[in-house]
Amino acid sequence: MLSRRLVLSGFVAGAGALALPDLLRAAAPLNVVATTGMIADAVARIGGDQVVVKGLMGPGIDPHAYRQTRSDIVAMTRADLVLWHGLYLEAQMEDFFHDLDRKRDVIAVAETLPQDALRGHDDYDDKFDPHVWMDPALWALVVQGISDTLIDARPEAADIFAANTAAYLAELDALGAYASATLAQVPQPARVLLSAHDAFGYFGDAYGFEVLGIQGISTESEAGLNRIAELVDMLVDRQIGAVFVESSVSDRNIRAVIEGAAAKGHTVSIGGELYSDAMGEAGTYEGTYIGMIDHNATVIARALGADVPPGGLNGKLAAGS
Repeated sequence: MLSRRLVLSGFVAGAGALALPDLLRAAAPLNVVATTGMIADAVARIGGDQVVVKGLMGPGIDPHAYRQTRSDIVAMTRADLVLWHGLYLEAQMEDFFHDLDRKRDVIAVAETLPQDALRGHDDYDDKFDPHVWMDPALWALVVQGISDTLIDARPEAADIFAANTAAYLAELDALGAYASATLAQVPQPARVLLSAHDAFGYFGDAYGFEVLGIQGISTESEAGLNRIAELVDMLVDRQIGAVFVESSVSDRNIRAVIEGAAAKGHTVSIGGELYSDAMGEAGTYEGTYIGMIDHNATVIARALGADVPPGGLNGKLAAGS
């Protein structure tokens, strides 16, 4: 990275044969590896043609349990910049990242957030809930941090990165406003979000929902029979009619809760599949961060009684979302 900057400085200080836009086109794109799809999406939006980004964890991948592959290791050791989430999300990879940090530029992007913005959790002493992307306003702070990191890595493209960041942050503002307006339509007694694991705490804080996960904040935690029985009783007592599955987590425990409620004479349906720890399929609207959160807000609101536009915020949601 340093040698490339010295070469670029030499061009600028020389005869001035290349103007800055030509200089940027001549430079090789910044090679970035990101762990989650949410981080990779932000890098692509901010970096544009100034970056090439590789995301390690695709649709349906659980970051709590993911371990680096041999090809991942090769990609990261060759990258100019490695961005991981942190906050114990990639729990199986932490030792590797701390070791790699001695050799490459490695940044835990969510650990730049102030601690008073983070949620603690009883499951993990001295650790925080990592699922900060569930609140677009909080994720916007992470996006700004990613932008600052890219600018540090390639200062000659600072104006490009800043302009792209401003445009993306405006979209995040619109997304948060849509989610607020849409979810506010859900009747107060119905504002209970039960899913496979406790990934939606920041969502609940942002939009006034009670959030319950069968497992804890990590999918590595086990759901005991007592926990399932407690949730069955709650659904029956409060007459909650919808629960949600997650794209990156087995639906086994959710179906156990539904069956338990049915045994007590209460019908509970699956309100839809939510994107928790991974985005949708690559090349789809739901395969972007904006589409992921648009989908979640729209599906939750509709399942719990709100009247929502079928295509969501931007009219791009897949039919049946």
